[in-house]
Amino acid sequence: MSNDGVNQKRRRFLTGATCVVGAAGVAGAAVPFVGSWFPSAKAKAAGAPVKINIGKLEPGSMMIEEWRGKPVYVVRRSAEALASLEKQTGKLNDPESQKSEQPQYVDPVTRSIKDEYLILVGLCTHLGCAPKYRPEVGAADLGGDEWLGGFFCPCHGSKFDLAGRVYAGVPAPTNLAVPPHSYESDNVVVIGIDTEAAA
Repeated sequence: MSNDGVNQKRRRFLTGATCVVGAAGVAGAAVPFVGSWFPSAKAKAAGAPVKINIGKLEPGSMMIEEWRGKPVYVVRRSAEALASLEKQTGKLNDPESQKSEQPQYVDPVTRSIKDEYLILVGLCTHLGCAPKYRPEVGAADLGGDEWLGGFFCPCHGSKFDLAGRVYAGVPAPTNLAVPPHSYESDNVVVIGIDTEAAA
């Protein structure tokens, strides 16, 4: 009789201890599982807007920043470069940017909010190579007098003007993409936030 009493207490203790250990195991497994539902800091940063100070960018020069793992080209165009855009219309595949990836608030010809600053995703729309910035007018290897400056993709020879508009007869099917962007001030542009959202 006395052995039965000891065994009952022992059984209750072991059952209780097993339940506590089991519950702790379930909680331990649930915490990382639930944590996996939320993006990591690296994933959040990859999609976060990027602020670029363009205050020291000289006319005719370009700077490159990164947004969502892609290069973003920021070009400050001179008055001459802007005037050349109208002269190239007949050589382009999509001069009015009707088939291009760009926000609706950018001008379809200058492809910018502020004419002076061109902001593009620096990936060729053919196979994703990085086009080279070639602002020099009359470059012999790009058509001589026909070349008024722009971008040249060394992978397969696609050419784009100083608004990122693609020339006709090259492998790239569409103009270079314009990312969503807005101006925080005269000298700071924010890539990843639309102008409407910033207002």
